[in-house]
Amino acid sequence: MAADGSRRAPGELEAEILAALWASTVPRTPAEIHAELADDLAYKTVHTILSRLAKKGRVRRVTHAGRPAYAAVDDAARDAAQRMRRTLESSQDRRSVLQNFVEVLSAADERELRELLAQEPPE
Repeated sequence: MAADGSRRAPGELEAEILAALWASTVPRTPAEIHAELADDLAYKTVHTILSRLAKKGRVRRVTHAGRPAYAAVDDAARDAAQRMRRTLESSQDRRSVLQNFVEVLSAADERELRELLAQEPPE
């Protein structure tokens, strides 16, 4: 449950844990993340979500200061891009997905995307 007593939306807890990792310059232990998110969340739940994120390849388990800890594999922008790529790859109609994506962008985001696409690709 969220701090206000409402039930979290699917993926919301994963997003909160990833945000805590992205905000840190060093890997974080499950206990540190639990303390930050606290509310009525069980420590075991945090540990379970971290394990699931590791299986998905979004975080990696490391040793930090002699203790098991976790670090995000990618920063927030790269993680979002990877999720978008996986969604595109899972579609039978990539063109339609891309078209719909562009149609739901704000005008400013569409301009930004067009500028990025017009740039020379890196070698």
